[in-house]
Amino acid sequence: MATEKAITADRSNLTRFAWLSIGAAVTTITLKITAYLLTGSIGLLSDAIESGVNLIGAIMALGMLSVAARPADEEHAFGHNKAEYFSSIVEGILILIAAISIIWTSVGRLINPQPLESLGIGLLVSVGASVLNLVVGQILIRTGKKNNSITLEADGHHLMTDVWTSGAVILGVGLVALTGWLPLDSLVAICAALNIIYTGVNLVRRSVAGMMDVSLPDGEMEAIEKVMTGYREKGAQFHSLRTRQAASMRFIAVHMLVPGKWNVHDAHHLAEKFEKDIEKALGEVSVITHLEPIEDEISTAHLLEK
Repeated sequence: MATEKAITADRSNLTRFAWLSIGAAVTTITLKITAYLLTGSIGLLSDAIESGVNLIGAIMALGMLSVAARPADEEHAFGHNKAEYFSSIVEGILILIAAISIIWTSVGRLINPQPLESLGIGLLVSVGASVLNLVVGQILIRTGKKNNSITLEADGHHLMTDVWTSGAVILGVGLVALTGWLPLDSLVAICAALNIIYTGVNLVRRSVAGMMDVSLPDGEMEAIEKVMTGYREKGAQFHSLRTRQAASMRFIAVHMLVPGKWNVHDAHHLAEKFEKDIEKALGEVSVITHLEPIEDEISTAHLLEK
């Protein structure tokens, strides 16, 4: 396994991507508010509101990434990785609040439609903001997946939701310009809000699952099983496999059963090699292997009790 110091250094470097997200959020808020003031479009206003949520989420991400980068200590022996889940939960909740605000404002505009102005310039400004979010969002998603950071990945998906929302809003405003039917602006904004709700719910669900120590995903469990199969051919057996993930870090505990005639040296070396092979298969992971003799009935007694 990589040393704790090396892992911490890598995590601390991720904060610069949170700063990138903050910069993008400030820029897009400015552009979208300008577009709203030029056009009076409630759709463009809803887009600006969501970018405000992006800014709050990016600031939260910066704080939690800084906490997650701290090394393990006496009170947090397993490190501070779970701090990232607080950021993604908060961001998911903020997304839901923004969506409700958009729907509320849109319904009011449906009841009292207002004419739109300067559509050409307003749409051009909004397109510029969307392109910026698209570029930054893709960077954050790729970096988040590469470094197993749910904070950056959530922030990136939030920006991509903003891109799709902006696309819908731009479409709605464009249709208003072509048809002159003002309710289209509000209807498109409501549809965009429903899409935002879907993203927010998924973020909260995924973050809660991480906080509850859900097992590793099926693909990674299959990778673990593949490694164990190779060691079964060497005479070892396994039971009581337990896994969980804390943001970037995976934790695995398993009982390895070996022939009782083996000496401690040989059994220990096999366990060490097994742990290294698991690390090669999964990346950053903490593996705890409990050695037991195959022939000893105590090794499996707890399994029989179940």
